[in-house]
Amino acid sequence: MNHNKKIIKTQQGISLKRLKNSNLDFIQSFIGEDKLSDIINNRNRIYTPQKTLSMFISQSLNQDASCQSRVNKLALIQDDKISISTSGYCKARKRLSTSAISTLTKSIALGNKRKISKDLKFRGKNIYLIDGTTITMPDTKENKNKYPHSKSQKDGLGFPICRVVAIICLVTGSIIDANIGTYGGKGTGEQMLLRDMLHNFKKGDIILGDAMYSTYSLLSYVLKHKIDIVFVQNGARARATDFTQGKILADDDHIITIKKPKKNPDWMNEDEIKEIPNEIKIREIKTKDKTLITTMLCAKKNPVKLIKNLYKERWHIEVDFRNIKITLDLKEFKCKTPEMVIKEMWVSFFAYNIIRSLMLSSALYTKVMPRAISFKSTLQLYLHYLDMKIYSKQNLQKFLKLIAQKVIGNREGRIEPRLLKKRCNAYKLLTVPRDVARAEVVKNGHYKKMK
Repeated sequence: MNHNKKIIKTQQGISLKRLKNSNLDFIQSFIGEDKLSDIINNRNRIYTPQKTLSMFISQSLNQDASCQSRVNKLALIQDDKISISTSGYCKARKRLSTSAISTLTKSIALGNKRKISKDLKFRGKNIYLIDGTTITMPDTKENKNKYPHSKSQKDGLGFPICRVVAIICLVTGSIIDANIGTYGGKGTGEQMLLRDMLHNFKKGDIILGDAMYSTYSLLSYVLKHKIDIVFVQNGARARATDFTQGKILADDDHIITIKKPKKNPDWMNEDEIKEIPNEIKIREIKTKDKTLITTMLCAKKNPVKLIKNLYKERWHIEVDFRNIKITLDLKEFKCKTPEMVIKEMWVSFFAYNIIRSLMLSSALYTKVMPRAISFKSTLQLYLHYLDMKIYSKQNLQKFLKLIAQKVIGNREGRIEPRLLKKRCNAYKLLTVPRDVARAEVVKNGHYKKMK
């Protein structure tokens, strides 16, 4: 047996060993009850921490995400007689530690990252994607106080909204870290949320991001810590770009010097402001419709085509957020308090990372690229696999091979309008507070449907 075949067989054995103990309590397959018990305080109840967390994550993975559905299922499969009231389960969810769930979520991502070889990396370096998105939540008093709705909406309309920023590994697609904050106000932007997660980046790493992150403070940070970036130049600087100035490397490719801005971010203290250098050098590259900036200044080692191709990989995080918000149905939180909203976010990311772990195991077993596999198809196969209740080696091999069969199309250069072609239903939009609308219905009857 030659060396390459031996490596492949060894990796296939690791993938099978990772899943051989899979059962209906799929958390145990990835974490283990002993490790979970060390992090989450266990108590002798029907809804133990492991069972509660398993049910909570199952809500994220299934179409019917109601608490009642999970409790009904437990009542059917449980030997002991238990009530189908959701009260006990909801109280058990509140007892779960948010920090413990986030720790477990990050541990799955780190485990996935350790499994990838240098061949799957860019020059042996880790590439991370950063971006933010917004998610609404139930219109409760507690949620409104913590996460106010957009100022552009009238009082009584809209929903509480939050901003979520995530760091995602390019190769594995796993969420490395995430942060949540309010949508508006000082110190609530994506830069501020990313600031608390900068410790995840190490020397030699590469970060891909959009124009939101092309700020002087972040650029000075990555240069100081020898982290490379490829961002889009922000609007003001992009409009003022002159490729005849600076150190010209080629057509539409030069190195410029940026001066420290007079106004610093409100969230920076005096010590941090003093550490920022008075000027920094970055490289600007012109594409068809954007100006890219990078800290990779050497044109020989990092030609223009390579930088452009690197930035094209940033699109993956847009698809990742779509998988989280549409496939896992996290476009709106279901929980009614801010504490449970944060917990629900981490549980959903836990579920997302589990599916990514399955995709990676399948990719390594079948020798395909992890990013080439369909997330939705993997989720569907996994849910059907759990229903089989027969976990033989043959079924595991078949399961991994089937995951890799669904290959997604090439999304390079994809542009889609952010517009709806069809309304979800024929009802008009609510444009007045709900109590006013109720009074209108009592007085004049229900609104007519739109044709």
